[in-house]
Amino acid sequence: MITKEQLKKYANNLMFDMEDSEYETLSKEFQTLLKQMDLIGNIKDIESLEPMTFPFEKENVTLREDGTVNNISIEDALSNCDSVKNREIKVPKVVD
Repeated sequence: MITKEQLKKYANNLMFDMEDSEYETLSKEFQTLLKQMDLIGNIKDIESLEPMTFPFEKENVTLREDGTVNNISIEDALSNCDSVKNREIKVPKVVD
C-alpha cells in the first residue's frame, strides 16, 4: 500500500508538489495498479513466458534508411546554452 506521505516524499524528490486532492486521486490509481500487478503475478507459470516486444505479429516489416540532413556543428548547437562543460550541456539536477 502506498500512502499519501510516501507520494509526497516521492513528489518532493522529483521537485514538484500537488494539491491534497491530487494525492488522493494518485493514491487510488496506485492501488488499482498494485491490484492489477497482483493479478498478473498470480498467473500460473508466467515466469516461463518470454516477454513480448510488440503486441502483434510482424510480417514484411521494412524500415526506412536513416540518413542525416542539415547537420549543424556542435559549437552552433551549444551556442544558445546557458551552461556548457566539456562540450556538453550542463543541466540542474532534478532527482535525488
